[in-house]
Amino acid sequence: MLPNPTLDQLQVFLTVAETGSFSAASRVLNRAQSVVSYTIANLEAQLEMQLFERSGARQPKLTEAGKAMLEDARRLMTDLQVMRARVKSLKEGLEAEVDVAISVMVPSQAVVAVLREFRDRFPSVTLNLSAGELGMVMEAVLSGKATIGIGGALLKQDDSIAVEKIGHSFMIPVAARSHPLANIDRPLTLSDVREEVQLVVTDASGLTKGRDFNVLSYKTWRVSDIATKHALIRGGLGWGGLPASIIREDLANGTLVHLDLPAYEQGEYPIYAIRRIANPPGPAATWLIEAFHSKLSFCPNHADFTAALNEIKDPDLPLAAE
Repeated sequence: MLPNPTLDQLQVFLTVAETGSFSAASRVLNRAQSVVSYTIANLEAQLEMQLFERSGARQPKLTEAGKAMLEDARRLMTDLQVMRARVKSLKEGLEAEVDVAISVMVPSQAVVAVLREFRDRFPSVTLNLSAGELGMVMEAVLSGKATIGIGGALLKQDDSIAVEKIGHSFMIPVAARSHPLANIDRPLTLSDVREEVQLVVTDASGLTKGRDFNVLSYKTWRVSDIATKHALIRGGLGWGGLPASIIREDLANGTLVHLDLPAYEQGEYPIYAIRRIANPPGPAATWLIEAFHSKLSFCPNHADFTAALNEIKDPDLPLAAE
C-alpha cells in the first residue's frame, strides 16, 4: 500500500505549480528552496511518479501525471478549508463586528431595509460597511477586508471563495432630458453616440484593468464612482449606463430618459453573496446573506422594469425590492 501524501506536501506541490518555480514557492512559503525541492522529491517518491519536468527548462513544468494530480490536490485542500471553517463556526458564537462590502448595483431600498432589520436583530454587533463599483467587492473579500461581499463582477475564478447567486440588477443607458441623444425619436445607432461624451466608471480595484464594458463612444470621461457619474449625466454632461435601482425616480419623473440603443448590452447583472471558504460567516453575517437573498429575489427583470415605466410614470411604483 502506498503511503499517503501529507497535507504539507500537497500544499508545497500546489504552491510550486501555481507560482511556476521552486524559488517563488520558497518565498511564498517562507522556506528554503532546498526544503521545497526535497518535499517535492519525497512526494514523487511516495506516489512513484514524476510530477514536474525539470530537465532542459528554466522553470519546472507539470507532467501529464502532475496536471492530473493538481486537480486532486486542489480538491483535497479545499475540503480541508471547509472542515476548518466548520470547526471555526461551531466554536465561535455571535460576532463582535461584521465587515460587509456591497456593490452599488444592489438596490438601495433593499440595502436600507436589510440593515434596518439587522440593527434591530443584532444590536451588539458593529457593522463596517463599504460600497463600490466593479471589482471592489471581490477584492475586499479576497483581501480579508470584508467578511462577506454582496455584489457582482466575478472577474476571476478563485478556489478560496464561495459564491452564491442571490439576485440580479441591470444597467440602463440614459441621458438628461436636455441631451441631444434624448431628442432623437428613433432607435439610436452607433454613429449617433460615437461623438457624444460617454461617462464611464473606473474600477479602483484594478481587477478590470484594460477591460471596458459597454463603452461605445470615442469620447469618454472617466469618473471614480457611480454617484459622480449619476450627477454628471443628470447635469447633461454626457450619457452612460446607470443601475436601474438608482435612477427609477429620475426615469419616472422625466429627469433622465432611457436611450433606445440596441448596441448597448442590457442583460441582467447577477448579484452574488461572496465569502472566503477559510473565513466562514458567523450567525450575524449568515443572517445578512439570507436577508439579502430574500429581498433581492423580488427584483423585477429588465423587461418588467421598462414596461412599468412606460405604462405608469409613478415614482412610488415598486420597481425594485422594497
